Amino acid sequence: MTNWATLAERQILRARAEGQLDDLPGAGKPLGSLEGDAEAIGFRIMAEAGALPREIALRKAVEAQHRILRDAPPQTAQAETAKLADLQLRLDIEAEARRRFLGR
Repeated sequence: MTNWATLAERQILRARAEGQLDDLPGAGKPLGSLEGDAEAIGFRIMAEAGALPREIALRKAVEAQHRILRDAPPQTAQAETAKLADLQLRLDIEAEARRRFLGR
C-alpha cells in the first residue's frame, strides 16, 4: 500500500470509529467514477465525512482571508495582511509535509 493509501485508510478508519461516516448522504451507493486524481478523490471522501485535512482547511482560510483583505479598510489592512501571511506560511508547511510524506 502506498503512503497516500495508508494515510487515507487511517483517516477513514478513524472517521468510521468516531461515527463520522454514519448517515451520510449517498450512504450505500457507489462512489461513482474513480477516474482522476487519487488525492482529490481521497480529499472529497474525507470532506463528505467531515474530516478535512488541515491543508484543505488552511486553503479555505487563505481564500477567505484574501476576501477579507480585499474589502478591508486601510487602517486594518496591515493586520489583515499579517493574518494572511501567517495562514499562507502554515499552508506551505502542511503542503511540504504532505509532499515529503508522499516522497514527491
